Amino acid sequence: MMKVPVLEIFGPTFQGEGAVIGQKTMFVRTAGCDYSCSWCDSAFTWDGSQKENIRMMTSEDIFRSLDGLAAGNYNHVTISGGNPALLKNLEPFVTAAKDRGIALAMETQGTVFQEWMGRVDDVTVSPKPPSSGMETDFDRLDRVLAGLEAGYGAYNLKVVVFDKRDFEYAAYVHMKYPSVPFYLQTGNPYLGENVVNHTEKLLGRYGELVEMTMGDARMNDARVLPQLHTLLWSNKQGV
Repeated sequence: MMKVPVLEIFGPTFQGEGAVIGQKTMFVRTAGCDYSCSWCDSAFTWDGSQKENIRMMTSEDIFRSLDGLAAGNYNHVTISGGNPALLKNLEPFVTAAKDRGIALAMETQGTVFQEWMGRVDDVTVSPKPPSSGMETDFDRLDRVLAGLEAGYGAYNLKVVVFDKRDFEYAAYVHMKYPSVPFYLQTGNPYLGENVVNHTEKLLGRYGELVEMTMGDARMNDARVLPQLHTLLWSNKQGV
């Protein structure tokens, strides 16, 4: 039976970012990523620091864990990472979720498309801006968006913004794909535990991003979001 590397399963919680922000959900976080962003808030999924926590799980194993946490108390699951789009073997889990009437969401940076992604209800494609240290391959991003367009679910673009250079990158992405729903999100540079006044710092950055967006006609159709879970729980893992 096909298995996937799962680093953590948790919930019920809520989705803190993207198009389904505020949605009550369970999380299935897979291990592995093809990027190594400088400010990644889940680097433990790819840097080896929590490799001892990775479990190879079938779709049945995953649902046993989900039901063990919240049987009868969820109908939405977020597939997170790392980059879950790397995993062709997630297809049985997606099929099982659809058979159970469970809605799915996921996030990817837009480097790889898998056929099962076309069956996910909400896919957030989040290409990484210059501050990440990564470089976007727009040919690959084009192919991912084309695959999603041919699928059955909704999809959107989201760019995390840390500085003005990132904002210009976000404007370029938005103008390149003007028909795709577009979200801006505040970057979180304050990683680690016990950040002093974390909520206040993040709200200040959110206000700055709102001001930049409101003053730029290129962003008339953009939606500006904070990371709600960091406002509540700072950088705590598993919430």
